[in-house]
Amino acid sequence: METETAETGSEAIAATGAEMAPPDPVIPAPQDIALGLWDQLTAFAEGLWRPSVGWQVLIVLAILVVAHVATGFFKPRWEAWLRTREGWPTWRMRLGILVNRRMRLIVFVATIWPVFWVMRAVTWPSRSYLLGVVGQLTFAWLVIALVTRFIGNRLLRVVVRTAGWAWVTVDILGLTEEAVTIMDAVAVSTGDIRLSLWMVVQAVAILGALFFAVRFVSASAATRIRRSADISPSIQVLSIKVLQVALYSAALFVGLKAVGVDLTGLAFLSGAVGVGLGFGLQKVVSNLVSGFILLLDKSIKPGDVISLGETFGWIEQMGARYVSVVTRDGKEYLIPNEDLITGQVVNWSHTNAFVRLDIYFGTAYANDPHLVRKVAIAAAKSVGRVLSFRPPVCHIVGFGDSSVDYILRFWIEDPTGGLTNIRGNVYLALWDAFRENGIDIPFPQREVRLLGDTEA
Repeated sequence: METETAETGSEAIAATGAEMAPPDPVIPAPQDIALGLWDQLTAFAEGLWRPSVGWQVLIVLAILVVAHVATGFFKPRWEAWLRTREGWPTWRMRLGILVNRRMRLIVFVATIWPVFWVMRAVTWPSRSYLLGVVGQLTFAWLVIALVTRFIGNRLLRVVVRTAGWAWVTVDILGLTEEAVTIMDAVAVSTGDIRLSLWMVVQAVAILGALFFAVRFVSASAATRIRRSADISPSIQVLSIKVLQVALYSAALFVGLKAVGVDLTGLAFLSGAVGVGLGFGLQKVVSNLVSGFILLLDKSIKPGDVISLGETFGWIEQMGARYVSVVTRDGKEYLIPNEDLITGQVVNWSHTNAFVRLDIYFGTAYANDPHLVRKVAIAAAKSVGRVLSFRPPVCHIVGFGDSSVDYILRFWIEDPTGGLTNIRGNVYLALWDAFRENGIDIPFPQREVRLLGDTEA
């Protein structure tokens, strides 16, 4: 009997607790939210016929006209003034150009807020409410346009700017909860994974902000690394690449984690990507690995003068996949990193910048070889780029059919200045010196005799 009474009391307490517990929140359906928004839009459109709202609309239109006229007056003068700012830093010039592009919006914002403050002071708040909303919207749009302009990637800049404009508009109009509910209802489910439009919007916003911050930090760090004289150029490039990969990877994982993406599922994806890289992207991976090897072993670095096949020039920059080599005629060759690892490369400035050049010439047998050598060495020394502390030398290399053959060797320390031009200058110096000293440069001569010609 006592057991039955206890059970009855427990049931009563449970029932009472169930009655006292708050009901579960009811999330409205997206259709209901859309109908509610339509009703609000209809009510707003009907309210435009009221005098207080209509006057505010007319004031906004009048401010638009004033902003358009003022922009047509100030914009040419602002452009002319910007052209006179030649010594400005790049960021300041970009800001001036941005002000020029957004001048109409700037004038509108600068005009509507004083009008709103005057209306709020002299009349009822309800008669300036619409002006305040328009002022908040335009000011937020202007700030987002100015801030996102500093994002270097054009696609990312457009996406972040559009998302920012949409979000501040919804927030200022007080429709945040309804917008979140509608975007969360638009979802695709695959197994345990549910991907909604709201998650995509969050991911774009968070990743955009993180990538912008990472780009700014990596650019600042890269500038400081390049200014360091204690770090070699190859280590500078390697440090910058490693820093960029680490920062962008961290930003990607932090952004996905903040959105709520389960990162444990990336293990399978990474394995699949590894298989794909092994079979389909062998050349790409080989170039990437070769690039890191080149940076680590310091065999080549930016500024080195190299020869690869018929390509001769200096290294402009080292990328993740290729090396940019600029020739004397202005052509820029993008040589894959793998070719520099597996092929034979002549680095004219690997350990030092000294380069020895050879010139071959011949003189007549009638000229004194001792005088020819002395004159040739003096002519080479007279050329500006030829090194004096590594003096030129001249040797006889053979007796030809019509000339005594010589080799003239000299050293330079600036191969980036070109090799063909210095050879040409030395040849000109030899020509002038030989003419002054009466040294002849022979050329092949042939004598033709006709057989059977008795008179000849």
